[in-house]
Amino acid sequence: MHFFKNICLYEKIIFGDNYMLYGDKIRELREENGLTQEQVANILNIKRGLYSQYEIEYTIIPLKHLITISEYFNVSLDYIFSFTNQVIYDNYFSNTNNVLAGEKLKNFRKENKLTQDVLASDLNTNRSVIANYERGRTLIATPFLYTICKKYNISADYLLGRTNEPKYLNI
Repeated sequence: MHFFKNICLYEKIIFGDNYMLYGDKIRELREENGLTQEQVANILNIKRGLYSQYEIEYTIIPLKHLITISEYFNVSLDYIFSFTNQVIYDNYFSNTNNVLAGEKLKNFRKENKLTQDVLASDLNTNRSVIANYERGRTLIATPFLYTICKKYNISADYLLGRTNEPKYLNI
């Protein structure tokens, strides 16, 4: 089990030196589409109270829920993370495949001449976690994906195999 270095400050989650900014976007998407928190919670198959915590970023939203939200509202993860103002990419794939996402992560790591140990250290985890992501055994954790994208200006959607372009962003 790995532990996240989280501090709740003004109800925003800080991961390392990064504020994860997704709560306002998922609230905006919900409100723009006339849905209640209860309705979105039902889409995610969770309790309304837990969904509410995601919107105020009191609790880290699992990537599988962010993906469901992005698919439901037809927006990119980069848009939800406020990495881009572009709502959806032209060549957008709605399915996320753990194996493809792992391959993309491994290719990214090698292109940037990072070892699994170095990447694990950047994320405050261990090499076996990175190895499991790269083998497609598990989907990368939300704060790890966010941190990699922010640090290396790479698209979350690209890393998850949901688009081929853009690869890099001006974050």
